[in-house]
Amino acid sequence: MGRSEAGKTSLVQALRGEELHYVKTQITKTDEELIDSPGEYAESKHFSVGLACFSFEADAVAIVQAADEPFNLFGACLHTFISRPLIGVITKPDSPYANIPMIRLWMENAGCDRIFVINNVTGEGISELLEYLNEDVKPLTLEEAIERQSCGISEWE
Repeated sequence: MGRSEAGKTSLVQALRGEELHYVKTQITKTDEELIDSPGEYAESKHFSVGLACFSFEADAVAIVQAADEPFNLFGACLHTFISRPLIGVITKPDSPYANIPMIRLWMENAGCDRIFVINNVTGEGISELLEYLNEDVKPLTLEEAIERQSCGISEWE
């Protein structure tokens, strides 16, 4: 999930080894491996509920933010209401306006377990992300998710 033009669909194309081409994501696209959502879902409180619903179908949830993002859409402790591993993906690291340390801090504050810096054009960082995504992730049971939520932030971390 991420705002429009953060590089989510390009990331999907890069992960699949496809040639990059611009496609405006109009609807949520799913297959057996990936969920690609429109940026508007993250940009609007009315649509963001859709992201929460889709997160239940995922093994991991990724926040995708370009290195030159002018503002942060995701608040601190985002991980407290997502019952899946939360990772950060920083795209467009070669932008002249890139501020990777700031984006990394935003992702750390959101509670990302891991943060990857990815260049969709050159493929840098793709292999590390694929390696992580191919690991067997132990899914949380409903009981574990309820327990984490009942603990509160300080005990959970």
